Amino acid sequence: MPNLDLLLTFLEIYRTGSLSAAAQRLGVTQPAVTGQLARLEQQIGEPLFVRSPKGVAPTQRAAALASRVGLHVDELRGALDSTDAPPALRGTVRVGGAAEVMSLRVLPALSPLTRRGLCVHATLGLADDLLSLLVSGRLDLVVSAVRPTREALLAAPLIDEVFVLVAPPAVAHTVDPERLKADPVEALAHIPMIGYAEELPIVRRYWRTEFGRRPPNPVAMIVSDLRAVLAAVAAGAGISVLPRYIADPALAAGDVVQLHQPEIAPLNTLYLATRRGAPANPALTVLRDHLQRAAGEWNDL
Repeated sequence: MPNLDLLLTFLEIYRTGSLSAAAQRLGVTQPAVTGQLARLEQQIGEPLFVRSPKGVAPTQRAAALASRVGLHVDELRGALDSTDAPPALRGTVRVGGAAEVMSLRVLPALSPLTRRGLCVHATLGLADDLLSLLVSGRLDLVVSAVRPTREALLAAPLIDEVFVLVAPPAVAHTVDPERLKADPVEALAHIPMIGYAEELPIVRRYWRTEFGRRPPNPVAMIVSDLRAVLAAVAAGAGISVLPRYIADPALAAGDVVQLHQPEIAPLNTLYLATRRGAPANPALTVLRDHLQRAAGEWNDL
């Protein structure tokens, strides 16, 4: 069982993305940090970070470990700290994400933290725009639908979105089941499509993954909110592809039906992105670890 000192060092490396920055925060030398990390990796039995000249990037095992122990280690550190530092949940964390996942999953999950005194400022938008705000320091954390690749950012997988093709029941009855099995693109080509954006990114990805072709369907409506897309489908305007967590209530109510049953449902991973080397923020740490634990209870989206 790793001792508290090793876990403290691990968390500082994880949060800063740098051995030298972790050493500075801990008030020790970089060789000491390197040695403690080596001891922890030996106990764990596998590397926790991928090293490069520009810092370190956490492995999936590191992200899982940080999610599991982060809040507990912070609470122990606070209990042992004799200073008059303010409680970790005093402060503001600026969080960005897509409107749908923020409204239906992230913000409700954060309500226990706000009751404990944390202030959350939420910004809704597209992943690329939000990641730019994160790099510039105007956000502290982004729930990103695309994997961040900028060197200034650290990212850990949060949860997978599962996509389903949905249609209103009356429209589904117009599709020949045998033709759908034999040639799904042609079987569905006559049905208008409802998209999230003009390029139909979610729909095109589903068609390419499942059918090997781009959708030839006419476009009936473009609306930049997936909940509105679902409402349009339920009203009979056409078909669309949606994350399952958005479609599930309408599927359960019979307002829409799943038109296609793939052997393996198409997925998209959501990431928690933070800024590499950002100043220590206990409130951000608590929020991030809380979200990772909450996502474990969601199973998938």
